[in-house]
Amino acid sequence: MTIRVCVAGATGWTGGAVARQIISSEGFRLTGAVARRQAGVDIGTALGLPAAGLTIASDLESALLEPTDVLIDYTAPDTVKRHATTALEHGVRVVIGTSGLTAQDYEEIAALATAKGLGVIAAGNFSITAALAKHFALLTAKYIPSWEIVDYAGANKVDAPSGTVQELAEELGQVARPRQDLPPEALHGRPEARGAEIEGTHVHSLRLPSYVIAFETIFGLPNERLTIRHDAGSGADPYVAGTLLAAKEVLRVQGLVRGLDRLLFA
Repeated sequence: MTIRVCVAGATGWTGGAVARQIISSEGFRLTGAVARRQAGVDIGTALGLPAAGLTIASDLESALLEPTDVLIDYTAPDTVKRHATTALEHGVRVVIGTSGLTAQDYEEIAALATAKGLGVIAAGNFSITAALAKHFALLTAKYIPSWEIVDYAGANKVDAPSGTVQELAEELGQVARPRQDLPPEALHGRPEARGAEIEGTHVHSLRLPSYVIAFETIFGLPNERLTIRHDAGSGADPYVAGTLLAAKEVLRVQGLVRGLDRLLFA
């Protein structure tokens, strides 16, 4: 079966890479593309490819006039929840690659997806190697009681922490709460220097030029440490395979699944 896909953010860094792969794929068909800045332009032309015969829409409602099975969203934190809700109301399943949603946002999306009998797969990072790093960290937290996370990104990344790290910290909290030998309130100076606390895990977000995206979970024991780190390069290719895997699997899902690792290691 050919899966009919609409990509929101179809000319962006990751969305563009996903759209290019779909255009050349035999298992998918691009039936909609949303990108406000290039609305009215053929998606192939916008991506530097031969014309694809599909005009970019300025809004999702217009793009979904064409029958669609799955929406893939790589837009912005202030847009993605509305897109997910709109797609579900139209009977379209959703793959969310956009970060910045809160736990409350996901609860509301999950409730709507369940009510509609549809699936949503969301991941802060659709890279398979990033999913492995997350999986290994969750496994390690069962055996080592102390850890913290450092989150790296470029100076212009608007969400802190990244969606990848938010997701990781929340799921670590479901495994165990890290031991705190000295809680922040017992410190002298500025307790906030210890980072934000997410489900018990201290998270430190660096936003500096020269970084792309990276995260590391640091586990500590007396006289030894274990660091599980993932570094992303400057291209979006690593996220394409995981995104398209999710676009296939979401047809068999009801409700919300968070994390590519849940698909790989269920």
